[in-house]
Amino acid sequence: MTGVVAAADCHIFSGCGFPAPGLQDFIWTPFFTVGQFSFTKPMLLAIVAALVVIVFFWLAFRKPKLIPGRMQSLGEMAILAVRDQILRPSLGRKGDSYLPFLVSLFFFIYIMNVMELIPVFQFPVTSRIGFVWPMVFTVYFVYLYLGFRHQGAWGYIRNMIPPGVPWPIYIILVPVELLRFFIFQPFTLGVRLFGNMFAGHLLLTIFTLATWYLLSLSVGLLYAAGSFALAIFVFVLETLVTLLQAFIFTTLTATYIASSVEPAH
Repeated sequence: MTGVVAAADCHIFSGCGFPAPGLQDFIWTPFFTVGQFSFTKPMLLAIVAALVVIVFFWLAFRKPKLIPGRMQSLGEMAILAVRDQILRPSLGRKGDSYLPFLVSLFFFIYIMNVMELIPVFQFPVTSRIGFVWPMVFTVYFVYLYLGFRHQGAWGYIRNMIPPGVPWPIYIILVPVELLRFFIFQPFTLGVRLFGNMFAGHLLLTIFTLATWYLLSLSVGLLYAAGSFALAIFVFVLETLVTLLQAFIFTTLTATYIASSVEPAH
């Protein structure tokens, strides 16, 4: 990242200005390029996150036992957490067939988020919006497919509109509801995840660089200590945000699936 490189020998009394973090800290030099395709660090981290999820659950359940070992116990705890905290409140027991999808989605997002806090990785993949939209499109493909399958095309569209409203109100209500279902909901689903991870990583980078920039054997040491304390605070906060954003994304997905399987109105 250009900001980190620029800050390597930059202190408050060295004559250089503060290397303020910005969008340049989210742009990576490609590892390699093939034609128009460039392979960057966020792509590598996304692959690593997918492999972590696949390998973990494969190791946990490759030889399931009646009395589970350590890995199987961890895998069962992970699945039950998603089932009891996300799936069952929205879909009930009849929604257990969607559990593999929700478990995969939750842990894939969480691992990509938590990369921000792991040394060497130190970057949340979901802070790049291009990695979020494919997940949103996948969720909405499942959402629409199940809606058309269970309610029929016309029934699904009709159930998006609240019944019992005076007919002149439908002139405004129909386009608003259709925009909500097909534009606003998918947009906010993606932007919420992206925005929180982007802002969190930017804050963590700002206070970390500020700590280094203010570090000196003078009054700057006091300011550096304050910035370091804030960096630790943001780090701890991000440990919660990484989990919370995965939880919110998956919970909304379960809610959307529920509204497709059974009409909300």
